[in-house]
Amino acid sequence: MAKKESNIFYGTGRRKNAVARVRIMPGKGNITINGISLDEYMPTDVAKIIVKQPLVVTNTEGKYDLIVKVVGGGFSGQAGAIRHGLARALVKANSDYKTELKQAGFMTRDPRMKERKKPGLKKARKAPQFSKR
Repeated sequence: MAKKESNIFYGTGRRKNAVARVRIMPGKGNITINGISLDEYMPTDVAKIIVKQPLVVTNTEGKYDLIVKVVGGGFSGQAGAIRHGLARALVKANSDYKTELKQAGFMTRDPRMKERKKPGLKKARKAPQFSKR
């Protein structure tokens, strides 16, 4: 039987087509995404800020090390998925954070998805050019 570590907490986050599995443990604040540091993995500062938002809201920056596995989507979707998973993991670590994270909107999964293509149209809503004759 596997030994369960009591100081490691897990959270799964989803956004668009991205799925992030977040693992947090007490540490110095290192963030690793798919084996690469946050600064190297995320191309924009906005994406880096989105990933760190749950830590800022709960005043836990520098207290936890993050190990993240994320697949699917683009950088924006992946950043949102990591934020969602991190918020869920923080609530498992300390249930007192739940109200702060819920008020900030990080506990709710963003339901917006790409709309499907409809028959007779070129894309979801784009119709072929109309000609009277």
